[in-house]
Amino acid sequence: MKNNVPEILTIPALKAGYEHKAFTPEDVLSAILSRVEAHKDNPIWITPPEEKWITIYLRRLPPMDFSKYPLWGIPFAIKDNIDLEGIPTTAACPSYSYTPGKSAFVIDRLIKAGAIPLGKTNLDQFATGLVGTRSPYGEVQNAWQPECISGGSSSGSAVSVALGQAAFSLGTDTAGSGRVPAMLNTLIGYKPPIGAWSSAGVVPACQSLDCVTVFAHSLEEVEIVDQVARALDPVCVWSRDLPLKVKRLPAKILLPKDMPTFYGPWAENYQIKWMHALRLLEQSGSKIECIDTSFFSKAASLLYDGAYVAERWADLGEFVTAHEEDIFPVTKNILKSGGREALSAARLFKDFHQLSIYRKQANQLLENAVLVLPTAGGSFTRDEVRENPVETNSQMGLYTNHCNLLDLAAIAIPENSEDHDHPFGITCFSLHDQEQFIRALAGEFLKANGAEKGE
Repeated sequence: MKNNVPEILTIPALKAGYEHKAFTPEDVLSAILSRVEAHKDNPIWITPPEEKWITIYLRRLPPMDFSKYPLWGIPFAIKDNIDLEGIPTTAACPSYSYTPGKSAFVIDRLIKAGAIPLGKTNLDQFATGLVGTRSPYGEVQNAWQPECISGGSSSGSAVSVALGQAAFSLGTDTAGSGRVPAMLNTLIGYKPPIGAWSSAGVVPACQSLDCVTVFAHSLEEVEIVDQVARALDPVCVWSRDLPLKVKRLPAKILLPKDMPTFYGPWAENYQIKWMHALRLLEQSGSKIECIDTSFFSKAASLLYDGAYVAERWADLGEFVTAHEEDIFPVTKNILKSGGREALSAARLFKDFHQLSIYRKQANQLLENAVLVLPTAGGSFTRDEVRENPVETNSQMGLYTNHCNLLDLAAIAIPENSEDHDHPFGITCFSLHDQEQFIRALAGEFLKANGAEKGE
């Protein structure tokens, strides 16, 4: 603890410290700068925190009043594909860099609520990847096991929170980037429905599927941030008015009838953890039903194996063509696959029609229900990913890629937040207008986990 600033930064702990005058926002910034320096060998940041410009935000803070400014003095990190006024946005590609004249809609709302932006975090280039190793700025190391992957693409965002360099952070999620890093760094990862948080001011991956997400240590903190960030944006074409409903448990929990696939060097350990998670879920009191989940996998395959990958090319193709030598090799291959001739307009409509069938199935199946899957079925060392970058990344997305295609909301929660050896977690999925179920179920799961540990 430096200047009485807690090692793990949480919104409740910082709020209590400010109210009791145990420390000031300036003290918190000083502690963060020391922590960033102590972990400088881990490329968590692209634009790291600097006192000279963060002080500007500190000086603009109104008098402390958490009723008016619920995030007063709370430091947060920003994935470097989300705009912060006056700070370069790179999307982990130096030649793509630009300096925005205004902040993203969501960032602006957080700042107006009193939050302090710290800097821009590293990511898998153009938010394309689930491993955290696809960046020219370096491979972000797992917060607890430096030899292992941190998860992507929101790698730096997750690790910054896990290591006490931010109280919460923003990521983005198109195929699982707001959930996989949460699991691997023992955090809560919340992916609101598409459009619940504006994506204006975000470098597009797949515009129609992109979501801004939050990483934090607790469900309470995720909900505080969501209350600020959630709003209808009149400028963002994807924005939707999705007010929250009162939390309540679902009528039933849906689980895969077959044992999920576990992979990587610790596959057996992850299977044991999955069985432990099921025992905790049984304590919720909701009816449990085992189902065939194969259609979720079929829907997921449309994201990269079908014509939907062309959406990435539509937004970034011109830049990639002009700057091929500047693109991370694996990323370049993925992006260029979206421009291949086989992806015709007819193929796109065929995939869209098939996806409509899958969405209808999901809507019927998930009415008043929550689907629970492993967030990921395993993990890898960074060396293993380097040796086999495509297959390892694909495996990390086995249980995530379907989510936004099917217009679902999701929350990733740790199976055991104290396990820093090989963290595992589950993800709860709901229909886009039934988030109350996943929030309630996540709360019950975490409560059962805490009771088991005597908390």
